[in-house]
Amino acid sequence: MENYQDIEALSSQYGINAEYASDGFYPRFRENVKGLRLSVLCDRNTVRYAAPFAEKLRGHGQEAELFMLEEYEPVADEKTCAVAAKGTAQADYVLAVGAGTLNDIAKYTTFLSGKKCGVLATAASMDGFTSGVTPLIKKGFKITENAHTVSDILIDLDILCAAPKIMTGAGAGDILAKFCCLTDWKMSSLLNGETYDERAASLMRVALGQCVENMPSVQKCGKEGVDALMRALLISGYAMVIAGNSRPASGAEHHMSHFLEMDFLRRGKPIPLHGVKVGLGTLVSLRMYERLREIPDLFEGKECVVKLAEQLPSPDWAASVLASLGCPVRFSEIGVSEDTVRDMLFNCYKIRDRFTVMTLYHNYGLMDKAADELIGLYY
Repeated sequence: MENYQDIEALSSQYGINAEYASDGFYPRFRENVKGLRLSVLCDRNTVRYAAPFAEKLRGHGQEAELFMLEEYEPVADEKTCAVAAKGTAQADYVLAVGAGTLNDIAKYTTFLSGKKCGVLATAASMDGFTSGVTPLIKKGFKITENAHTVSDILIDLDILCAAPKIMTGAGAGDILAKFCCLTDWKMSSLLNGETYDERAASLMRVALGQCVENMPSVQKCGKEGVDALMRALLISGYAMVIAGNSRPASGAEHHMSHFLEMDFLRRGKPIPLHGVKVGLGTLVSLRMYERLREIPDLFEGKECVVKLAEQLPSPDWAASVLASLGCPVRFSEIGVSEDTVRDMLFNCYKIRDRFTVMTLYHNYGLMDKAADELIGLYY
């Protein structure tokens, strides 16, 4: 199996330069963009990192221009992508300075224009850094568009540790979700014969384990913990590449998040961080698995599902981790109604044709008895 600890060597297998800050100021990156016109893309939040970075590049003889989006929290929609594409039109390479949204905008716009792109990560907040797709809002709906992977991921632990705590919490939520989605995937392979890629699952499990071992440091936004979190987030993308789909990184907890995103879009409200919503979905999934050990209801394959559930952490532990990082642990805290959460519990499994613990509950009529309890716990 690939060496989890050597994220730079692992990334190079997938054509990505993952490079840590050093006294040499990212020498591999500078060699990769040598002779190219570089545009450094940022927003009003991340310009404090982007401006000095562009200046340092120019000090090393690199042609680099700064382009700042006017918003503090831009949205990856058609309008913003058009503005970014126009503002970086003269560049040969676009370096996004940010996390999820700016990374998505850069990947998508450069994919359309045939340019390369990279990212200077400003928060360990999500697992899309290494993915080859990008979520965009088009005509009021969130859809996934083809993009391409970044050529360079630049990592400065001082920057990552200084990110708002809730952004690190969102990254932790996205990683804790792997407990559930890996279990969903394994359960489906046992009950339905779905293809299960042990290499992808094992890579994700090891990264998850290392992150959990370092969780006390993550909770303090310490360098060791944030480094382990960032590595796990990057590996999540590689696990999806190996599997050929998002199974190693996305299960029922992500379907809950997607369902809620559509509610926010319909209401024209700002969407909470991806990992925040996924973290809430993770608490629900963990409790759904936990209660399978307690209920008398019998269903085909219950014994093997219960064995899988016994390997999961408690939802109370996961909630304590998320709360310590400033993340909400109840849906009411993110501005959705109780009716929406109930609707989510009964319908989010329809979003993807993918067997999860939510599908199991609906196939055997278990949600009717579980919904009130889940709402009482997490609304």
